[in-house]
Amino acid sequence: MISPDVRRNIIDNMEVESIHWPGRLSDFEFLSRLYDLKSMPSHDRRFSDAAGDIWQHTVNNNDYEGNWVFFDKRFNLLHCPDDMFLKFLAEMVHPLVRPDSDEVVKLIKIINDWLNTEGWELVERTRINNRPIYAVRPSTKTSKVAIDRTKKVALQLDSDYVSQQMTRLEVAVESDPELAIGTAKEFVETVCRTILGDQSESIDELDFLPLVKKTLKHLELVPDGIKSTNKAAETVRVILKNLAAIAHGLTELRNWYGTGHGKHAKVKGLQSRHA
Repeated sequence: MISPDVRRNIIDNMEVESIHWPGRLSDFEFLSRLYDLKSMPSHDRRFSDAAGDIWQHTVNNNDYEGNWVFFDKRFNLLHCPDDMFLKFLAEMVHPLVRPDSDEVVKLIKIINDWLNTEGWELVERTRINNRPIYAVRPSTKTSKVAIDRTKKVALQLDSDYVSQQMTRLEVAVESDPELAIGTAKEFVETVCRTILGDQSESIDELDFLPLVKKTLKHLELVPDGIKSTNKAAETVRVILKNLAAIAHGLTELRNWYGTGHGKHAKVKGLQSRHA
């Protein structure tokens, strides 16, 4: 969910940079591209619908404040569903709305700086007359953080096999989420087998979940290894139990949506943000 704070920060940054949301269009023209204004109520008793009301106050008289739309309850842009808010943002950088490419670049930076904090980004989707059309997608920067952290583990293991897994993960996150999910499970298994194997522990017959639990126990992270010497002990136990729960969840996710098992031909896969 895109929080009201992030939405407001985008609006405030636009105001600081003197970027007017409807671009070269009037407020009425811009909103007409997204909403059926004639089906929305009027705030002016002289008009029967929002179309007449908004035209009167943004075209005829032009007496609404610059960012009025973001605080108008009819549009509810601070709290509306994410897809509507994201559609509004993408429309602001449409070439028919904003032909100045320099201003588009500036606005996209403002938008993405804040959207990235919620796992989204505005990117070029296609072109019309060699002008970019933008759309919102899950942010690749979110997956980059996870990939970078996993690379640090891979470097410590110093293995060609692990490097291949990392390369596969990095490419598959965007292009093949099913492969990324399957490889993520394999990566955790590789880490566990390496830790236990280096200590000459017997692991040949272990399935994934018993393998993870044995690794946690070996690292003295299992709840049973914590002494109840202070009030935080139970909290620590609960947190550490979740490590094993994550492994269990990863196994189920891989079984249903990752590589490694055949599935019904009509099954729908997950998206890159899930990977």
